[in-house]
Amino acid sequence: MKKILFPALLAFTLLAAPSFAQSPVANSAGTSAPRAAKATKASVAAYKLQPQLSTLGWLGKKVGGQHNGTAQFQQGDLLVRGNKLVGGTVTVDMNSIKNEDLKDQEYNGKLMGHLRSDDFFSVEKFPTATLKITSLAPIKADAQGNNMRITGDLTIKGITKPVSFPAKVGVKNGVAAASGTAIIDRTQYDVKYGSTLFGAAADKAIDNDFALSFNVIAKK
Repeated sequence: MKKILFPALLAFTLLAAPSFAQSPVANSAGTSAPRAAKATKASVAAYKLQPQLSTLGWLGKKVGGQHNGTAQFQQGDLLVRGNKLVGGTVTVDMNSIKNEDLKDQEYNGKLMGHLRSDDFFSVEKFPTATLKITSLAPIKADAQGNNMRITGDLTIKGITKPVSFPAKVGVKNGVAAASGTAIIDRTQYDVKYGSTLFGAAADKAIDNDFALSFNVIAKK
């Protein structure tokens, strides 16, 4: 029984061995058998996001005006295969939100306090927001140079929803970059203050959509 079992196990082990571990062997004609087929896809490399080189801007509009400001990326990775961006995850520090248009410190402070409160982004409870890229698809370049459509899962206030937006994407010399503007419906993330959909008066309405303009740089 052992004499039968051992050769069988040996054969199974050789058949199950990874293809990259196999060596070419001579066939009956004296020529080398072809090597195992190479992987059809190159390996994926993680490029580290560079917070000091990346920027994130926001713009929110309301009846009779608007506000704009910035936030900072905390960390992230962009996934690259060959010379193409194929995925990634980036995290934003919600405590870093700043306003740029209000020069009066008192009004600026009131606005920032409101944005950090439960009326808006509940920053104390949810100190980060995250975008996980799930796919990229090429598009015809537009006037802004956008050449890809990025699709992903955006998490704000612990709520995850799918998003999709055009972007200018490129990988060169060990640097991956993505820039563009994403339009986000804040009400999907339980940010309902000032929305007419949830009882706000029309003359005091804040747009449900806000814009996030980003420039992300990651290095190998």
